[in-house]
Amino acid sequence: MGEGTHRRAGRPSTKVLSRQAITDAALDVIEHGGYDAFTVAKLARALGVAPSALYNHVRSKQDVLLWVQEDLMTKVDVSGFGTEPWAVATRRWALSYRDVFARHAPLVPVIAVMPVAGAPRTLAVYEAVAAGFAEAGWPIVTIVPVVVALESFIFGSALDANAPADIFDTADLAGVSPVFTAAIDAFAGSGGDYTPDAGFDAGLDAMIAGLE
Repeated sequence: MGEGTHRRAGRPSTKVLSRQAITDAALDVIEHGGYDAFTVAKLARALGVAPSALYNHVRSKQDVLLWVQEDLMTKVDVSGFGTEPWAVATRRWALSYRDVFARHAPLVPVIAVMPVAGAPRTLAVYEAVAAGFAEAGWPIVTIVPVVVALESFIFGSALDANAPADIFDTADLAGVSPVFTAAIDAFAGSGGDYTPDAGFDAGLDAMIAGLE
């Protein structure tokens, strides 16, 4: 080997992929481009690898979305069930659930209808909620319908959390919606500015009180 020539040690550097790295990149792609524009090819570009390298880790786009669902659901707080009164635990769960998906609103229509098969982390969340309901005395037959009702409200509230601040400004159409405009003005006049949190708190209070 001639002077000044050096052999590089080890193998050529390659992009190291992991489940978490793929999940994080998928979340970023979806949040910036929307779910409809999300493809495995686009995810591979975001990771700086060839699609073939990505397919060594996942079989399909659906696999990636399952990983995304699992990652997000681990952030939902179910710690109150079994340790706090039912209403307090349910509020804690609902608030954290709404906050997690409010930060990832483009995924709400996707995750809301994804099956739980093959999703142990997601099932662990549902198990904690169901066990908490059962411990609080809810008949087992009522648990799923009530959880689904609460989830429907939570997902809708997650989308509402991203609504513009002037969503209820009737502007030059105030004349065709006088009662609604008066209601908005009255609320503002009472010292409150409408926020998604105000709507969520009012709805959650009503649901929990009604369910109790």
